[in-house]
Amino acid sequence: MPREFSRSERMAEQLRRELAEIVRDEIKDPRLGFVSFTEIRMSRDLSHAVVYSSVLNADSQDEAIAILNRAVGFIRKEIARRIRARIVPTLKFVVDDSVIRGVVMDELISEARKSDQKNKNEESD
Repeated sequence: MPREFSRSERMAEQLRRELAEIVRDEIKDPRLGFVSFTEIRMSRDLSHAVVYSSVLNADSQDEAIAILNRAVGFIRKEIARRIRARIVPTLKFVVDDSVIRGVVMDELISEARKSDQKNKNEESD
């Protein structure tokens, strides 16, 4: 039997799609850069949403999140126009550092493998 998606999961996915379109088409701030929304966590009553975002240019990540948080009123108004929902959730944009942590972990694993290979070669000599 296929897994059914909860209302909060469906709402989060719809919200993610709409946010991507709004940021791409409506927000004209050149400092924003390329933003992607990796995950949205909704409260059980669908009134609050935490939006995890990553920015292509890691140097301007904090500035991009600040721009999005300042534009929350405009974004909520646009979402209300686009989706049929009784309550439009309050939004909070935060940095998703899982990609950066993944890169760091990958580098550590590669380093450990190289070290093991080096130790293995020294033992065989």
